[in-house]
Amino acid sequence: MRSLIVVRAWLHVIRLPAYAPDLNPTEQVWSHLKRGIDNLAVTGVDQILAIVRNRLRRIQYRPDLVDGFLAHTGLTLEPDAT
Repeated sequence: MRSLIVVRAWLHVIRLPAYAPDLNPTEQVWSHLKRGIDNLAVTGVDQILAIVRNRLRRIQYRPDLVDGFLAHTGLTLEPDAT
């Protein structure tokens, strides 16, 4: 991996600990999603799958929410100036 990274000047790699859910914006997405469906009564797996897909699609169209998930981690999309 190091050799692949070195030859790509445009690629900025940030090394994270092996397990760091507090630094993973995806954890915030799932937390938000679970809060939205925690009190639903569904009749089957197909129904819950449809609901989850719909809720994920809603998140996709809310850039402010997605930005918030990233901000919660304290990380940015901009590389450090160092």
